[in-house]
Amino acid sequence: MRVNQLGRSAVRVTELGFGGGPLGGLFAPVDDATAAGALEAAWEGGIRYFDTSPHYGVGQSERFVGEALRPRPRGEFTLSTKVGRVLVPQDAAGRTDESFMVPATHRRVWDFSRDGILRSVEDSLARLGTDRVDTLFLHDAEPHFEAALREGWPALAELRAQGVVGAVGAGMYDTSLLTRLVREADVDAVMLSGHYTLLAHGALDDLFPACADRGVSVLAASVFNSGLLATNRPVEGARFDYAPASPSLLRRTHRIADVCEANGVTLPQVAMAFPLRHPVVAGIVVGMRSADEVRSNLAVFGAEIPERVWSDLRAEGLLDERAPVMA
Repeated sequence: MRVNQLGRSAVRVTELGFGGGPLGGLFAPVDDATAAGALEAAWEGGIRYFDTSPHYGVGQSERFVGEALRPRPRGEFTLSTKVGRVLVPQDAAGRTDESFMVPATHRRVWDFSRDGILRSVEDSLARLGTDRVDTLFLHDAEPHFEAALREGWPALAELRAQGVVGAVGAGMYDTSLLTRLVREADVDAVMLSGHYTLLAHGALDDLFPACADRGVSVLAASVFNSGLLATNRPVEGARFDYAPASPSLLRRTHRIADVCEANGVTLPQVAMAFPLRHPVVAGIVVGMRSADEVRSNLAVFGAEIPERVWSDLRAEGLLDERAPVMA
């Protein structure tokens, strides 16, 4: 699998990264054996970039990832996690977490202060069972962006200067705020959720030009837009960005699928390939929860995409003219 550098840092990622959100129990519980199987299948398939966060299952994802990677040589994989929420222990009292299907053993407290970030990193290292992470992202900072930029960013820069992390940036969905961060801070990479996909091209307006100007890499997450692009045809109840897909989005997705089928490929294959055609995109990060899911995604990722797919999509008005797609 191809490996790319993040910005001007020494951190490198495989073009397909393992997204740890589902291991936190997103939408459905995940047991230890299933998580271990998924991570083992990813390793066997050549994935060497693993992304997680304290937010995912109030620490569960970090623990699963740490347990799976601990026996591996530390220099053979890249690991990223995130800051912005500190986990505070509490009595679960039989309750399930509000965001993930796990016991509510902790509550999240937003904290982009220097002390909060240092505490979050220390806790993450303990859950991961490692002495360092390769990349650290400000996470979901949209509601607290000024604090994240004013207090959180200098803390990340300090950790990078100390060698605690190799690359720093932010994982967000708001392209305008990410653009501001790229222009005002010396970040290495940003993780963009759901806004550079076959159905969403808004990053071409400001964010991607800013990244190109500043030498910042993009990791494209949620390339299936929460499921709408994950199957050959939209299934009943298909979601787009965590909400039911609108009729117009369903029609557009079917039109894209028509072009894919006419060229002998599938919608998920083209959805995975599309972001990587842009020169600022260093990799895609796909959430996976089981060994079968991992193997399926690896097979999809490895498909050869005929160049005619891109010209046909453009001719049908289904791709932004600014999107670079030709090899």
